[in-house]
Amino acid sequence: MAMKIRLARGGSKKRPHYAIVASDSRMPRDGRFIEKLGTYNPLLAKDSEDRVKMDLDRVKHWLALGAQPTDRVARFLEAAGVVAKKERSNPKKAVPGKAAQERAAAKAEKTAAPAEEASE
Repeated sequence: MAMKIRLARGGSKKRPHYAIVASDSRMPRDGRFIEKLGTYNPLLAKDSEDRVKMDLDRVKHWLALGAQPTDRVARFLEAAGVVAKKERSNPKKAVPGKAAQERAAAKAEKTAAPAEEASE
């Protein structure tokens, strides 16, 4: 059985609230799970202690049994010091999109033209 430690969404529309659960990866996101390990409330301030609450002993137990955390849960575990930080590399994240590059090129041409006229 492929185990995952992941988020199960709850709360009403536009007011999300998540449960951190250990579940079979074949089950639906908000469906059946084996154990509730904690909660995550994204509406609270990032420095709030109540934003992420986890039972770290049970999380470590499931990790020892081979459960794989999802990306978001892995970040929570890194912040708690349970899992070693993983190096992330997305070199294209900082590159502007096609339209922004075109605008920057047009702006550079516009500023270069008056500078050339002034030097002549």
